[in-house]
Amino acid sequence: MKNTALCLLVAIIPAFVVRAGEEPESKPPEWKAGAASAVITPESPLRMAGYGGRKEPAEGTEQDLFAKALAIEDQDGSRVVILTMDLIGVIERLRTAVAEQVQEKYKIPPHALLMNASHTHCGPAYGRDEAQDYFDSLAKKLVELVGQSLDRLESSSLSYCHARCGFAMNRRTPTETGYRNHPNPEGPVDHTVPVLRVDDAKGELRAVLFGYACHNTNMGFLKWLGDYAGYAQEYFQEDHPGVTALFMMGCSADQNPYPRSELKYAQRHGRSLATAVEAALEVNQRTFFHQRALKGPLRSVLETVALESAKPERPDFDYPVQVVRFGNDLSIIALGNEVVVDYSLRLKRELAKPDGPAIWVAGYSNVYDNYIASKRVLEEGGYEANCCPWKPTLEERIVGKVHELYGRLNP
Repeated sequence: MKNTALCLLVAIIPAFVVRAGEEPESKPPEWKAGAASAVITPESPLRMAGYGGRKEPAEGTEQDLFAKALAIEDQDGSRVVILTMDLIGVIERLRTAVAEQVQEKYKIPPHALLMNASHTHCGPAYGRDEAQDYFDSLAKKLVELVGQSLDRLESSSLSYCHARCGFAMNRRTPTETGYRNHPNPEGPVDHTVPVLRVDDAKGELRAVLFGYACHNTNMGFLKWLGDYAGYAQEYFQEDHPGVTALFMMGCSADQNPYPRSELKYAQRHGRSLATAVEAALEVNQRTFFHQRALKGPLRSVLETVALESAKPERPDFDYPVQVVRFGNDLSIIALGNEVVVDYSLRLKRELAKPDGPAIWVAGYSNVYDNYIASKRVLEEGGYEANCCPWKPTLEERIVGKVHELYGRLNP
């Protein structure tokens, strides 16, 4: 038995030995990545977005607002840029202005530019006429950010991981008089915290893109604030100097943070989310078991699907659906407007396979116009259904377009 064990040991050792004078075999880098960030806090008084009852302009800054860009390039030179912003949403005018300039200056086509807003209710109402100067400077700064992220492209490895965070709660409570906006612990939620990690050629963490499905509505005061998502990014960066943290909002139209309405809760929820990101990254673990290394090719597609309004006088809405696919390891599905959580749960259920890519569904991407209810929510009624009535075909049209684009990007 001893001789057999010795033979096995001798047979195994040479596989790990490098002869003197030889360099270990190295593979070419799979990816290049670069990140950049900029403050977008208004410098002059502006009206705030999110709550119609606030008629006065902001009175100050509780926390700076940021825009951040993450550029990714595969071995074949295909590129995608993810642009995240502490804003209420991506209005069509901003998307058009930025996408056109990014294509002209950096040759990044619209389908390779994903713009996502955190939906903070303590950001500027930047689409108003009196905010034109801010709008112009914002668009210019976003285009410059894309350029900076591209300039910083360097050899990197990418991986996907996830954890969970529990402060989001469904806000649709059934009552005798219909569905009320009130915390419902029995309602559907998506507590997943998806994380895309970027490590440099030395294996050092350089950037994280993470998401969560919950309204950024802890506060409604007259101060600029990134809310829980702003604090989550701030805390993570403080704990990991030199790392850029980007937040991408999920399908949170019917999800609120609870408890809320006090600044301490925004901070606590931010800390909880930052800690969940660390859990996903397996921080302080000696061995990683849950980091899914991403391989190419990198592919992206962006198309629209016509949504039919339930009001005859309202025209069809060209709704953007975008899919970014990292080989057979990860697919990011970016949906426009305020999307209820049903879409995330359904798409992950239908598309996620053990031998296929992980599915990450984001809302509030590329356009911000109104609520996107599911068929269930349309039938139940309530705020999310009544804000923007759609025909019952709404959900199947969106999901069908996702399946179509997802299938088109199969490697």
